[in-house]
Amino acid sequence: MTFIEKCIGVLAILAFLLITGVAKSEEKKITPQEFASNVAEVPGKLITFIGNEVEKTKKYQANSWAEMKTKWPWNVLLKGKDDTQN
Repeated sequence: MTFIEKCIGVLAILAFLLITGVAKSEEKKITPQEFASNVAEVPGKLITFIGNEVEKTKKYQANSWAEMKTKWPWNVLLKGKDDTQN
């Protein structure tokens, strides 16, 4: 590579970085009241999130067990037995 090619490459990289770095985010100042209210909301949000995850897990496990009961090993091994296990 010649010196000119290296300079053009560096300029192209610099131009790319300048073009993509134009977007800037707004810097929002958080007041102490907003901070306190956000901190106060955390336990409620956490409990709601955990509750939702538990319900999704229970639903997934119920569907998984229902599907597994119909698969090969279970219907061969449990053939003729009462299949009411939850």
